[in-house]
Amino acid sequence: MAIITPERDLEESLITKLRDLKYEYRPDIRDRATLEANFREKFEALNRVTLTDGEFQRLHDEIVTPDVYGASRSLRNREAFIRDDGTPLNYTLVNIKDWCKNAFEVVNQLRINTDNSHHRYDIMLLINGVPVVQIELKTLGISPRRAMEQIVDYKNEPGNGYTKTLLCFVQLFIVTNRTDTWYFANNNPRHFAFDADERFLPIYQFAAEDNTKITYLDDFADRFLAKCTLGQMISKYMVLIASEQKLLMMRPYQIYAVKAIVDCIDQNCGNGYVWHTTGSGKTLTSFKASTLLKTNESIHKCLFVVDRKDLDRQTREEFNRFQENCVEENTNTAALVRRLQSDDYADKVIVTTIQKLGLALDENSKHNKQNIAQGRSTFKQRLDQLRDKRMVFIFDECHRSQFGENHKAIKEFFPNSQLFGFTGTPIFEDNATVKQIEGDVATLRTTEDLFQKELHAYTITHAIEDRNVLRFHVDYYKPKDASALKPGQTLTKQAVAQAILDKHDAATGGRRFNALMATASINDAIEYYEVVKKLQAGRQAADPEFVPLKIAAVFSPPAEGNPDVRQIQEDLPQEKEDNRHDPEAKKTALKAIIADYNQRYGTNHDINNFDLYYQDVQQRIKDQQFPNRDLPRKGQEKIDITIVVDMLLTGFDAKFLNTLYVDKNLKYHGLVQAFSRTNRVLNATKPYGHILDFRDQQDNVDAAIALFSGAQADRAREIWLVDKAPVVIEKFQKAFADLGEFMKSHGLEAKPDQVNNLRGDDARAQFINGFKEVQRLQTQLDQYTDLTDEQRQQIEQTLPKDDLRAFRGVYLETAQRLKEQQGAPGKDGEPIGPDVDQLDFEFVLFASAVIDYDYIMKLIAKYSGQDPKKVQISREQLIGLIQSDAKFLDEREEITEYVRSLKEGERLDEAAIRAGYEQFKAEKQAKEIADLAQAHGLTTESLAAFVDTILQRMIFDGEQLTDLMEPLGLGWRERRERELALMADLVPLLNKRAHGRDISGLNAYEHGGTR
Repeated sequence: MAIITPERDLEESLITKLRDLKYEYRPDIRDRATLEANFREKFEALNRVTLTDGEFQRLHDEIVTPDVYGASRSLRNREAFIRDDGTPLNYTLVNIKDWCKNAFEVVNQLRINTDNSHHRYDIMLLINGVPVVQIELKTLGISPRRAMEQIVDYKNEPGNGYTKTLLCFVQLFIVTNRTDTWYFANNNPRHFAFDADERFLPIYQFAAEDNTKITYLDDFADRFLAKCTLGQMISKYMVLIASEQKLLMMRPYQIYAVKAIVDCIDQNCGNGYVWHTTGSGKTLTSFKASTLLKTNESIHKCLFVVDRKDLDRQTREEFNRFQENCVEENTNTAALVRRLQSDDYADKVIVTTIQKLGLALDENSKHNKQNIAQGRSTFKQRLDQLRDKRMVFIFDECHRSQFGENHKAIKEFFPNSQLFGFTGTPIFEDNATVKQIEGDVATLRTTEDLFQKELHAYTITHAIEDRNVLRFHVDYYKPKDASALKPGQTLTKQAVAQAILDKHDAATGGRRFNALMATASINDAIEYYEVVKKLQAGRQAADPEFVPLKIAAVFSPPAEGNPDVRQIQEDLPQEKEDNRHDPEAKKTALKAIIADYNQRYGTNHDINNFDLYYQDVQQRIKDQQFPNRDLPRKGQEKIDITIVVDMLLTGFDAKFLNTLYVDKNLKYHGLVQAFSRTNRVLNATKPYGHILDFRDQQDNVDAAIALFSGAQADRAREIWLVDKAPVVIEKFQKAFADLGEFMKSHGLEAKPDQVNNLRGDDARAQFINGFKEVQRLQTQLDQYTDLTDEQRQQIEQTLPKDDLRAFRGVYLETAQRLKEQQGAPGKDGEPIGPDVDQLDFEFVLFASAVIDYDYIMKLIAKYSGQDPKKVQISREQLIGLIQSDAKFLDEREEITEYVRSLKEGERLDEAAIRAGYEQFKAEKQAKEIADLAQAHGLTTESLAAFVDTILQRMIFDGEQLTDLMEPLGLGWRERRERELALMADLVPLLNKRAHGRDISGLNAYEHGGTR
């Protein structure tokens, strides 16, 4: 257990440490006035200017902005200010040429008073008088997300110091309890909020080059807060994303890779490759490397080389996302050659495909032959002037097309070039397939053959340990009568499709997520598409309530001279080969698949514009996150399973894709790439990436893990793969037993109805943590597709479904009560206990993918129409279902009361149920307003109008509150007391009716605050 250090001691020891690192300690800076006076002094010295008081006030008002992105840009740029005499002053806030030469200061207990905020900040680090880093000190165990949430909360308070003072320049927040240290970037509210799905902002722990964590505060200060290092972190390794107006901090491994490439170029010491696993943000790393090289005068050009047209577009968009218009579009090879010849600074960094580069250097290409025939110079001749220039080539996914002739051509044509490759899955001797023949000797080509040395490694093992990607659950499917299969014999497509239909809902958490199905050939994909279609039609006929899965298929058509398709197929060896045989039949089948797709989704794709169809399929897979009613495009629905051959198995990212069905042989890098489509991190409802393998490929999986696990091969299996079902069941049983022991220690039974008898908030907080662990393990088990009947029984016996539902209901009730207290003063104005303050509720674990508003309305209609003698669902079961789901937190009382008001056997249809509920809710809400109005001496009409205006605009206006109270004719003191009493009753009602959305300006009244 960590030793608890009092906050004051922690503060003093950190200040001592920072003084050792040559920061100047400024105990005199304690408020807004002294902060601004110090900034003015530093600003005038840096820019060699003396401002009048009026000028300084104008400058201050110009630079202080609530826009974090805007403030961050001006911190890094040269800006202009017009002085009183009309002359311009070009200035910088800090020394942007050499950040090490700035003044670095530390201040503590800074109190910033603004209209509504009286916040005190533990420690601030100033660079040239500008506050850029805020450090929050905690004495107890940190829940990093909870610590972050607290900062988000007080940053969003109206009138906070971040919008109206120099604190608008804060770039980084650091939270530490000495043993554990976390940091994250500041942002505008849009990127600095906790959404309903509990997908959190990136939060980091620092690490060494070998990925060892550096979390102890003194070590972190040495490695991260040293003056020049901090200057670099902010100036070089934070990325401002223009298109999203967002600040992004690079992860430690990205920083080390960029440094390694830049050092290698500075020292001109050959080529190298970076092994960063799939899903680790290679594009950002390569972008940063490219842009840092833009300022390197010893380099003539930097080319970022991708393969395939879609990657060219995707990478260019991604680069331009990081910095507007930093990369031009090369529509064709001629445009690429023109940009290579250009001396324009804008053309120094170029994104292009390996194919275009290859055509430019190929004397025998069709284009070059035409040029020769017409007496024009070839591309290669035009590029001749660049032969001796220093060129840098950075290859994305360097294990793909570059093993061919293009790589050799580049090396021969540009002898002064340096080549760098990024790969998630390097080619070693074990998984190499390309042979290089020299004389009579054939050797296999590996990543090292091509790029000489590994510059930095961040393997999938590291990424799983850092929770940057998820582990895998691999289910090697065995049919019940497995003995009927002869050795080497595969399952029939019918059997595989049946198994997928049976297991899909469990694998995807009740269709919360979607799946890919990898097949061995185009013919197999076509056949599977038909088999699933027939099976689903059969199931629907047998059971009218069966909701068919939405199935799509995507594979490339025969190229037939189409350059786009030809380019797509460069990296699709199986599809390229398949399309050589009976191309007409494949075209006919793809046309029929696209026709089905058009009919389902109301689109009008065709085989001649295959790329548009392909993009649409990708977008739908990504749009899984939206409920159907919220989809961004009208007429758009999601896809449950996409059948593929080679496509989408590399380079495709979608957080809501969690399952891969495999009926093709996969090995080494192909296997890791395919599996990695499923393991993007989302939230607690997605515990792992799920693989259902129908070819019994356990040996291949083990071999791939051994090859790609990096330095930790001995522990790789336990890191990559989730525990087997029996182990998780045992953990589940223990978690529930622990909950029982806890209840017993309070003299209570482990029953849902006993939780309300717990005394004190600390006991309730312990229940929240205990039951959350039970639910987390239940969520994992719900998605295991390989549970036996016996195992299912074990789970049910441990915690029967009805009890689980009741526990979920009481969890939500307790959590809501405690959530309201977080940030509020406790009894006698004392702060609430740390146990409650640090609670992280993870409501997302308690929201079912299946149960939504529509589902509940259907169920109520079903309940009202059933014969009282043949009850299928009881009133209490229905209420339990509603109360156990986090989606209904704000409406649980209303829906429950409505269900209680219905008569059994009334036989109302769904439309009548919906209308009845809306009327019931309106009457209840009107009564609430009438009661409140009466209690506070107001008219019902005026209070209703006041509440409606707030909810329509989602803004609370203090002046309208004054107008509301005006008719009471009160003196100012009594009016203020009556306003506060009214708002104490009104705030919970407004928050409930806002359904989780923020009402601007209401914070001032929450927790009994004052205006």
